[in-house]
Amino acid sequence: MQDETPRAMDDSQVWEQLRAAHTAYMAATSPAYDEVLTEVADRIQATASIGKADMGALLFWKRLRADTPWVRDLMKMQDLEVRAVTAGAVSAVNDLSLSVPKAASAGRGALSPLPGFEKGDAYASALLLAAAPLRMAVYDRRANAGLESLGRTLSAAPGRYKRYMEFVEDLRLIAKRQGHTWTARDVDVALYWLGGPNRLPT
Repeated sequence: MQDETPRAMDDSQVWEQLRAAHTAYMAATSPAYDEVLTEVADRIQATASIGKADMGALLFWKRLRADTPWVRDLMKMQDLEVRAVTAGAVSAVNDLSLSVPKAASAGRGALSPLPGFEKGDAYASALLLAAAPLRMAVYDRRANAGLESLGRTLSAAPGRYKRYMEFVEDLRLIAKRQGHTWTARDVDVALYWLGGPNRLPT
């Protein structure tokens, strides 16, 4: 019976996969794509919270559906209520006294009272990235598949976003050892490409 476990890679092999995927993503993606993310991140920095308009912009940026019950429930909340919740998340992910994974966990937990944020990390991670663009990263199914291609398994058990950010930080460290300073966003776009239909041969 054939072993289907992803083959182990040394750091140099992991780096080559990440570097090539990052290069391919950047070549295939318009520089304008993250303009919405940058604009929202600037507003969050100014207000120290995330309002409904910003959440709508990030929903558009992440290309998620808005015709869902949780969006309707969220829209019924006053913006001040939403900001009161999201302010805790913004504060947590920017708390430099916490390691990045612990800050990610605290930020993700702070969002959980909002409709649609009880479980699942894809949209929540987009908000957290916008709140701390130099520390956080987007999680989604493609990023998860990208991790798998590198021989790293991320379970869906509670606390997944923290564990994801532990992997991201490990991969950033591999890049640093290869002489490159990457943000968590650099890692997540490489993982996104690795986990997609145009993934690189291994």
